[in-house]
Amino acid sequence: MTLTTKQKQELKAKAHHLDPQIQIGKNGVTPEQIQTIKTHLKTHELIKIKFNDYKKQKTELSNQITTETESEQVDLIGNTLIIYKKHTQ
Repeated sequence: MTLTTKQKQELKAKAHHLDPQIQIGKNGVTPEQIQTIKTHLKTHELIKIKFNDYKKQKTELSNQITTETESEQVDLIGNTLIIYKKHTQ
């Protein structure tokens, strides 16, 4: 599933008021963090992830996160990644 520009705009507006739920720190993206991200996506669908470290690699790490969690990247603003995964019934 690929998000349209309009869908991304709507999701960005919804995410504006959200606080980052995951912090990427000195350990980078670990399997435990991927599992935590998956859990948050099941609960919330739309989440923010903050890069405290690895800021220069945030694009590559964002791709890794979306691939491993089977989610869609809504936006990467500054050091904050917004991702979305629709609930499956």
